Amino acid sequence: MTAGAPPAPPAAPATLGDLIRAGEWRRAAATANVLGESADLVDALQTLRVVQDEIRARRYPAARQQLAAYREAAGTLTHPLAGDLRLYVHPDEVSRALDALEAQRRTDDPAALRAALEGALAQPLTRAEALNALGVLHAMLGDEAQAREALTAAREADPGHYRALTNLGNLDMEAGRFAEAEAIYREVLTLAPEYDGGHHNLGVAVRRQGRVAEGVRHIRQGQRLSMKRSREDTRAEAKEQLSRTPGLKYLRFVLLAAAALIIFLALRGAGG
Repeated sequence: MTAGAPPAPPAAPATLGDLIRAGEWRRAAATANVLGESADLVDALQTLRVVQDEIRARRYPAARQQLAAYREAAGTLTHPLAGDLRLYVHPDEVSRALDALEAQRRTDDPAALRAALEGALAQPLTRAEALNALGVLHAMLGDEAQAREALTAAREADPGHYRALTNLGNLDMEAGRFAEAEAIYREVLTLAPEYDGGHHNLGVAVRRQGRVAEGVRHIRQGQRLSMKRSREDTRAEAKEQLSRTPGLKYLRFVLLAAAALIIFLALRGAGG
């Protein structure tokens, strides 16, 4: 700022429409709630926040379930901003993008992976996740510059994508920059305190710097969180299978009834 020049005016606060167009669903939902917007708009924004969280965590079955809930909520939305929501979130296209992410096949060709994830790259909700996958592939191929470029682009697309940030820390770890990696992993845990990979990788980074006891604590915490997540993922996948194949739900009841009948007959026979 030159001498005597007036100070720059403060930036205007982001409007609810700005937050929707930027895909900042957490802030959008909180803002809508504070502004006293309609409950159906707040519910739709909250659901999109959860969809985004599940994608960041690579929980695609859970993301699909929440996307279905959003589709139902958005279908009857009459708020003036409903048009913006429908413009920036296309449930069918997001669902296909999730299918593409889940169907990723192991490849050593970044161009082939990019082509397979073209739909995911085009959707704001899944773009960061697709860029993260490309960054991981470049890292596996030993191309740190391309990996860093893709992962940085993932963070630009979604600053809260903590797995992309973790992978940037992994690049520093692989290069022996342990202090830099530690700083990144600590930032990861400010974004996602319950992320098992963040605790594990932080533990490794501090151990490499000679702080063994601290490293062991973080690694053990990562193991506990990993077991918890595994249980939650198993339940979510089973729930999705039941929703996709209704017959499985009835089969479950049939099997439970058959088991109860077997126990009853066994007890009856023992009593005779």
